[in-house]
Parts: sequence; C-alpha cells; structure tokens
Amino acid sequence: MLNVLLTNDDGIGAEGLEAMRRALAALPGVNLAVIAPDGNRSATARSITTNRPLWVKEVGFADSSIGYAIDGTPVDCVRLASLGLIEDFQTEVVVSGINHGNNLGDDITYSGTVAAALEGLVLGLPAVAVSQQLPGSDRRPPAQPLRFDHAASFVARLVQRLGEVPMPSGTLLNVNVPVGTPSGVEVARLGKRVYRDELTLEREESGPPPRKRYWIYGHDPGFHDEPGTDLAAIAAGRVAVTPLHFDLTYGPGVESLRSFDLDSLLAPVAPARQPAVTGVDSDRG
Repeated sequence: MLNVLLTNDDGIGAEGLEAMRRALAALPGVNLAVIAPDGNRSATARSITTNRPLWVKEVGFADSSIGYAIDGTPVDCVRLASLGLIEDFQTEVVVSGINHGNNLGDDITYSGTVAAALEGLVLGLPAVAVSQQLPGSDRRPPAQPLRFDHAASFVARLVQRLGEVPMPSGTLLNVNVPVGTPSGVEVARLGKRVYRDELTLEREESGPPPRKRYWIYGHDPGFHDEPGTDLAAIAAGRVAVTPLHFDLTYGPGVESLRSFDLDSLLAPVAPARQPAVTGVDSDRG
C-alpha cells in the first residue's frame, strides 16, 4: 500500500480537496490520509505555528471516512503527519490541493499549497501541488461553479504512476490546470507575473487615534507571455507541470561573490576621530 497524505490551503471543507480526495481514494493500493486547515489559509506560504499548541478535530466525509482539521497552516499539516498524528501511518507521498486558483510563476512564493508540498521535500518525500484556474480571473471568486474533475483525474493517475515518473530526488511537481478541457500537457518553467497592485483607501476613522484602512493587492495580474513558461501554457489551455526544488542558491552569484574580498569587512573599525576644538577655553583666558 502507498501511504498518501492529502492537504491544502483552502481548508478541509473546500471543493477542490474533496474532488482530489475522492480521486485518490478510488485508486487501488492507496492508503489515504487527510489533514488540512480548518479554514482558508491561502497565501500563508511556509508559515508555521510555533507560539501555541494546535487544535486537531476529526471531520467526517460523505463516504464515512475520517479526516483531520487543524487550526494551523498547510505546513503544520504535513509536519503533524510526519510526527505520528495518525496511528500506523507514515507518509510516503504528499499531495497538496486542489487549490482554488492557479499557482504560477512568482505566485508560488506566496502559496500555501506549494508550501505544503515543499514541506514534503524537507522531509525527503515526493510531493505534488495541484491548482485549478478560476474562470475569468485568478484572484476573484468564480462566477460559476468550478470543475475539478480534470485536475483530480490527472493527479490521481500521476500518483498511481509516480514510480515511473522521472522525478529527481529533492523535487516536487507543481501542476496547474486550465479552465475547461485541457488541450494537452506541457512541462514548463516558471513564468513572470505582472502584478497590478494599488494602494486604495477603503476606510478612514477620525479616532482617537486616527487610522486608515487600505487595500494593497489588486485583481487580475498579467504575465510576460514567454513560450515555455507555465503562464503561457495555461493561457493556451494546457496543463502546466513544473518541477521545483528547494535549493534557492544562485550558482553564478556564488562564484561572483567569491571574487570579492569579504574578509576585509571583518577588519576592526577605525575609531571615530574627535572633532577639532575651536574657540577660546574660558579656563585659560
């Protein structure tokens, strides 16, 4: 049996998680566990809960199986599983999603969905993050019901054949699925977002003390339309699959930095010179 942990950042009641749960539970040879936040934790990135204990409660699903809802973050969910929250269950694969909205390009650094998969890498586990494009926009709530069937089916089959997929050690697969029926699958690199954020005054109070409330994040970000990127693949109606790894080190930057004499910055700082005394000392007048 393959022990698969399913989590997300939209919360244990999210439709995307339920679609992914049903698809994974239907796979022969899969032992599925679900640990997810008890509410929406979108854009929490790799935040963890260290300043208080975590509440965990059992949640029943329609097929009488049980999941666990926690009042923490997606990363906390993966860590709880690894520390033995579920008796006789040791995670072998982490699946995070299906997220309501894509996680493409620069978005991945904010994403709780991708962060949960990254925690799998930290623990030495293969991981898949999966996100579904929203109709019309990546940031506004959809005007029509979301369909998760293509995303759920694709990732379930991917998990089923994970042993055959050439995933180098220390990588996860970031999967993004377009609205509608995908025209194909493209292995793509991360693209570049164009954010249209604005400082918008939403409310002002005279106080005391006076205060103002602002929106700072805009809707409908654009992107650089570059062939071979995940953003371009989704725009063309294809599933985008991007291998990610945790090493953020910029190799060429290491070599360039080594050419600079950083040791010289450890030299003792010369004492500050005292300002010259001007005028007449009254004691010597």
